[in-house]
Amino acid sequence: MTKMTALSSLKPDTVLPKRPLRLGRLGSLALTVASVAILAGCANYQSVKPGMSVGEAIQKLGKPSTTCKRDDGTERLIWTMQPYGQYSWGTNTTPQGTVVGLQQLLTDANFQKLATGRWTDKQVLCEFGEPANTYGIAKGHEIVWAYRYKQDDVWASMMYVYMGPQGNLVNRFHPAPDPATLGDFDRGR
Repeated sequence: MTKMTALSSLKPDTVLPKRPLRLGRLGSLALTVASVAILAGCANYQSVKPGMSVGEAIQKLGKPSTTCKRDDGTERLIWTMQPYGQYSWGTNTTPQGTVVGLQQLLTDANFQKLATGRWTDKQVLCEFGEPANTYGIAKGHEIVWAYRYKQDDVWASMMYVYMGPQGNLVNRFHPAPDPATLGDFDRGR
C-alpha cells in the first residue's frame, strides 16, 4: 500500500510520482471526436453566407452528406457530423443556385418542428440529415432514429425519433442522455 501525502504539506521542490495517462475506450472516443471537430472547424461553417453560390458553399464545406430535391426544383443541403458529432448544418438553395443561409439543425427548437403535422421518414431526413443510429424496438415494433446533439446547448444527448412499425412516419420523439457519456467503460483496466 502506498502512503498518501496531503498536497498542502508538500514543499515546493517535492516531486510527485507520475502515473501513466490511461484514456480507456471513452477517453479514446472523446479524443477522436475532438480531433474530428478541430479538423471540421477548418471547414468554417461561418464562412458560408446567404447569397453565396452552391458551388462556392460546396468548395468551402465539401460534398453535403444529404441532398434533397424539393418540389419547386430547389435543394436542401445538409453537412452532418453524425454519428459521433453533435451538429448538422443545413441550407436551402434558391432557383438561382445560391444558398439561403446555413443553420445548425440539431437543436431543441428545430426538433420541436416534429410536433407539428405528420412527418415522414423522408421529411425527417431532409430536415435533420442522417441519424447517428437506427434501432428496432421489438416490443413496440418500431424503428427509432437517434440523433446525437447538445440539449439546451449544454448536455450531450440523443434525440430519439420514433418512426412507427413501418419505419416511415413519426409518432413521437424525446431527448435522453447520450449513452456514450454515461460512465467510464474502462472500469479501471
